Amino acid sequence: MKKQRLATGCYYHVYNRGNNKENIFKEAENYIYFLKLWNKYIEPVAETFCYCLLPNHFHFFIRMRELQTFEVFKTSKVLTQPNQEQHFSNFFNAYSKAINKAYNRTGSLFQKGFKRKEIINESYYTSIIGYIITNPVRHGLCNSSAEYLYSAYEAILSDKTTLLLRNEVIDWFGCKEAFIDYIRAYESNLPDKYELLK
Repeated sequence: MKKQRLATGCYYHVYNRGNNKENIFKEAENYIYFLKLWNKYIEPVAETFCYCLLPNHFHFFIRMRELQTFEVFKTSKVLTQPNQEQHFSNFFNAYSKAINKAYNRTGSLFQKGFKRKEIINESYYTSIIGYIITNPVRHGLCNSSAEYLYSAYEAILSDKTTLLLRNEVIDWFGCKEAFIDYIRAYESNLPDKYELLK
């Protein structure tokens, strides 16, 4: 089955995991480097609402940039049409090469082809944020989303500079308190036990 192409202006849940469920993050520096590469390769073509990085997989909620917005990020190269798919490919290749070199490994780090699901209605928009932010709790990595270091939770509630669409997320829920309450309610409805990425 052919993968859905990423369409300009559309919203997506983007995710993938390590090949054979292998960990893609082996230590703290890996998470930081992954986000640094995300900002380099993906931010030019997509805006990020939230994310969560777990030891063997990741989740992002994004909106593909409009063509005119993309022009702001234009480099010295002539870009007539943003190639979103190539940006993602470059991103995964850059991270994989770095991990393979650092840990003396070979072969594919990620499962072939990243997954994407289009967010097409308001209820899905709300629930995907809850799903992504609470993923560490779902997989038993922490008791509360607020405890987890490698998700967008803290950045959404912070006043520090961020590339995340923080204001849009908070405005969607009405205020920071409403966002916190929603996440807590989402956590309370999670199963008691959940194997790390079944």
